[in-house]
Amino acid sequence: MIPYSLLDLSPIVEGGDAGQAMRNSLALAQHAERLGYQRFWLAEHHNMPGIASAATAVLIGYVANGTSTIRVGSGGIMLPNHSPLVVAEQFGTLASLFPGRIDLGLGRAPGTDQSTARALRRSATQDAADAFPQDVEELQAYFDDPRPGQRLRAVPGAGLKVPLWLLGSSLFSAQLSAAMGLPFAFASHFAPGFMRQAVDLYRTTFQPSAQLSKPHVMLGLNVFAADSDAQARRLFSSLQQQFLALVRGSPGPIRPPVDNIELMWTQTEATHIRRSLACSVVGDPEGVRNGLRAFIEDLRPDELMLTAQIHDHEARLRSFEIAAQAMRVAASPAKVMI
Repeated sequence: MIPYSLLDLSPIVEGGDAGQAMRNSLALAQHAERLGYQRFWLAEHHNMPGIASAATAVLIGYVANGTSTIRVGSGGIMLPNHSPLVVAEQFGTLASLFPGRIDLGLGRAPGTDQSTARALRRSATQDAADAFPQDVEELQAYFDDPRPGQRLRAVPGAGLKVPLWLLGSSLFSAQLSAAMGLPFAFASHFAPGFMRQAVDLYRTTFQPSAQLSKPHVMLGLNVFAADSDAQARRLFSSLQQQFLALVRGSPGPIRPPVDNIELMWTQTEATHIRRSLACSVVGDPEGVRNGLRAFIEDLRPDELMLTAQIHDHEARLRSFEIAAQAMRVAASPAKVMI
């Protein structure tokens, strides 16, 4: 069975606050640990009223401290927002406190709008993005064993070899992951346009490294599961509304589900959002099993990263429970072998 993991954006719901969102994230991580999820990742976003995980490393520490076996990491840290040394020290601290359980996923985008990006950046926006490959190499060096005469070290961090992942939704990220011999996580859960090309490019050009001997592809997938199809489609409408708010330039907290999303958007908006959310499995337990099986058989990922922006916390726990049960059936070797 391929591993299945969970990406959480620590959603702030309408009428809620960031503190409750973070406590819910911990409860979800504990739930995921019991259900056999491999990893629990949190994502860096800024100036987003519906996402509480801006201080991602801090929240990773909170979640790791409240769990015991599940790997906890970033999906991802937006490296152009930070100096590599600071990231190395932060994740060196986490890896020292929680040895063998910390992942560092890295992204090239700012994770926010351009005005906020300028407030975050060490340098001009384009310069920071262009320096991403060099920043990844610098970060790797901080986690390597110290060299004789080396004057600049990450303390803690040096020698810990915290595993790096590259995240992305483009051919650039796929090519860089392959060249550096790093595992690659594709953001198919919100930007599937280049998914097939990127996965193929990564696998065919992969160069083995000290961290990884063969390609490892993780694909993001929205999974909204409930005891009936109608319930699942209703839960999914919260994510659809979130994307609609982004399209209209008015992001906000996660809104309650609605019975008929078609009444809320234009045809042009609907087409764009459906394209963005094409990698989504929505349904009852049987429908989710079938959807997961079809996705796995089609794309052959080495790992799945499941995610769901659900307004009601109990419904979110139940959705990931159904998804875990479905994965144990859909991703078993007998199901995915030709």
